[in-house]
Amino acid sequence: QVQLVEYGGGLVQPGAALRLSCAAAGRTNRPYSMGWFRQAPGKEREFVAQIIWSTDSTYYADSVKGRFTISKDNVKNMVYLQMNSLKPEDTGVYYCAAGVTGYEWNYWGQGTQVTVSS
Repeated sequence: QVQLVEYGGGLVQPGAALRLSCAAAGRTNRPYSMGWFRQAPGKEREFVAQIIWSTDSTYYADSVKGRFTISKDNVKNMVYLQMNSLKPEDTGVYYCAAGVTGYEWNYWGQGTQVTVSS
């Protein structure tokens, strides 16, 4: 079992930056990938970014390319999401996820709220 805990959310103004962190605990054998998802009010959860643990390859949703950066710390078992130039449409609950095989997301965190508003 793997536990994922996100933190770093908050209320920021448009154009600001925020960094989310995800701590992995428990049976933390190297996952295939780690990712970030978000869910805005009244909308379905959507993919934001992914990093392949063994290769450091990264993938992003079109809506965040060039603004968000996903990274990881192998020693600390941490994953980060650096969010720059935030927009009101980035508002939502952000979830960290871990995929063991690459075919599904097996573990989820409880989410952290990000609100972008003036």
